[in-house]
Amino acid sequence: MEFSEIKKLIEKHAPSEKIVRIDVEGPRIIIYTNDLSYFIENNSEVRKLAVTLKKRIVVRSSQDKLLDPENTKKIIESIIPKEANISSIFFDENSCEVYIEAEKLGLAIGKQGVFLDEIIKRTNWVPKLLRKPPIESDIVRSVRRILYENSEKRQKILRNVGRRIYRKAFAKCDWIRVTPLGGAREVGRSSILIQTPESRVLLDCGINPAAQGSDMYPDFRAAGLEIDKLDAVIISHAHLDHCGFLPYLYKYGYDGPVYCTEPTRDLMALLQLDAIEISERDERELPFSSKEIKEVIRHTITLDYGEVADITPDMRLTLYNAGHIIGSSIVHLHIGDGLHNIVYTGDFKFGDTRLLDPANYEFPRVETLIIESTYGGRYDIQPKRRDAEEELIKVIKETTARKGKVLIPVFAVGRSQEVMLVLENMCRRENLDIPVYIEGMIWEATAVHASYPEYLKLPIRRRIFNGFNPFLAENFKRVKPKERNDIIESEEPCVILATAGMMTGGPIIEYFKKLASDPKNTLTFVGYQAVGSLGRRIQNGLKEFVIEEDGKRRSIEIKLEVKTIDGFSGHADRRQLLGYAKKITPRPKRVITVHGEENKCINLASTLFEMFKFEPSVPRNLETIRLV
Repeated sequence: MEFSEIKKLIEKHAPSEKIVRIDVEGPRIIIYTNDLSYFIENNSEVRKLAVTLKKRIVVRSSQDKLLDPENTKKIIESIIPKEANISSIFFDENSCEVYIEAEKLGLAIGKQGVFLDEIIKRTNWVPKLLRKPPIESDIVRSVRRILYENSEKRQKILRNVGRRIYRKAFAKCDWIRVTPLGGAREVGRSSILIQTPESRVLLDCGINPAAQGSDMYPDFRAAGLEIDKLDAVIISHAHLDHCGFLPYLYKYGYDGPVYCTEPTRDLMALLQLDAIEISERDERELPFSSKEIKEVIRHTITLDYGEVADITPDMRLTLYNAGHIIGSSIVHLHIGDGLHNIVYTGDFKFGDTRLLDPANYEFPRVETLIIESTYGGRYDIQPKRRDAEEELIKVIKETTARKGKVLIPVFAVGRSQEVMLVLENMCRRENLDIPVYIEGMIWEATAVHASYPEYLKLPIRRRIFNGFNPFLAENFKRVKPKERNDIIESEEPCVILATAGMMTGGPIIEYFKKLASDPKNTLTFVGYQAVGSLGRRIQNGLKEFVIEEDGKRRSIEIKLEVKTIDGFSGHADRRQLLGYAKKITPRPKRVITVHGEENKCINLASTLFEMFKFEPSVPRNLETIRLV
């Protein structure tokens, strides 16, 4: 639907004398009014309009009707109870919105939103609530500051995006092509191009940190992809193998939107900035800088789970919980006028964890399923989560009993928080006083988890809301870089959680270099180790580790105990992949397997055909599949 048609429908169904202007911001329709109270009191009219248009509608006051900020602030503070603990109030005159950061959002909202409605009626400002981070977070603060300081520029970006979404379509959507640019028959650098006669959309844009040279990045050149002609990029989740190359696009001509959830936006910025820091330290320069990461933040449009958004004239996007890490999404694309529906799982978990609910499996329509195959091999059955937790606790008790240190390489996002919850539960229930050292970026990622408890499982959410935040347990000690040597040299037994999860860099290497030669210590893997990574080589029996210090190379003998505990992975194992294929509703006609070693992708595809008669495809990178 073109923007001109949208305007006509609104003018036809809404009281025209109360409408000052109609605009777009990304996929959302904005109505500016001279009587905001009318739309608050008659909100059924807005709902009817939204149903008629099948669009999300936002109603705002015209600027000349706004109460001045000083008096508005006084009114807000008089309406919202002190118990909500407001930490800051700031005004965005470009969007006619007032941002209220508070500790207890439920109290700030009031029963059925009564406090927010009262603020609107008395000030004409539209209140937007932000949760005060329970754990102080540099990245959450930085992202919010960038959005606030670039409000005017961002509004221009959103308007331009909206105009492109609701442009006149010059071609009928009668074919759809899918081309993996990375992540096909491999793990890493996930990126899939979806094309129609009208649209170009990218699903993920990652790197492969375990690879070298051009194999680290999606292959845009061979695909002949014109970056500035892309309509949108959708990021399934914040791990670098799915988002690490995104800033590159903004360096080389892309000026369009990025769609993801709020936690994904914040964690994505955190991990991308860390990737730059690590690359500079290791003298491996990445093809982008922090400048491009700021552009990513400015161009990101966040969506809630279940929120439907037009992203091109012939594509509609909905994100669903993927159960992999906080904010991770299964991507549903409705393409054309009912022509075809694609579900892209990204990385997903279809099983029980302490942190997140299992992946969503119900959709309006599905014709093609693009599914990860990380554990798609015939024998890739993970132990039950409870058994894995008991094994981890056993390793920790045995190692600390012999005065050793347990070194756990973890991804900053997901596995770290899962392990933290297991350790918090162990220490609390058994009254153990074992120090658990948390490296800085893991702590930052944990702060993001605490800032978005609505994405976590209900028991964790309740604990955070009731003031018993498990991530703030006394056993957890945040580590500053200058403290690492003290921890290493101390004779005190402890647990150390450090990145990178595949031992491809980061502080885990600093610990490993100095702890590897002591047999009292234990190196414990709880996540997937990619082919070529140091972690995989150690799993396969590596006995010596070569390092370079002061321009000289020396080898370190690996004498510590090495344990691999399966069951903590955020990926669905073979059993869960087949269970998901069985339960997905409605049943797809075609399946495309990606994000797995070649034999696993092939094996999973053939099994899905044998069991469910899905038409299988196992593409290579740059191999195009026509769906319609």
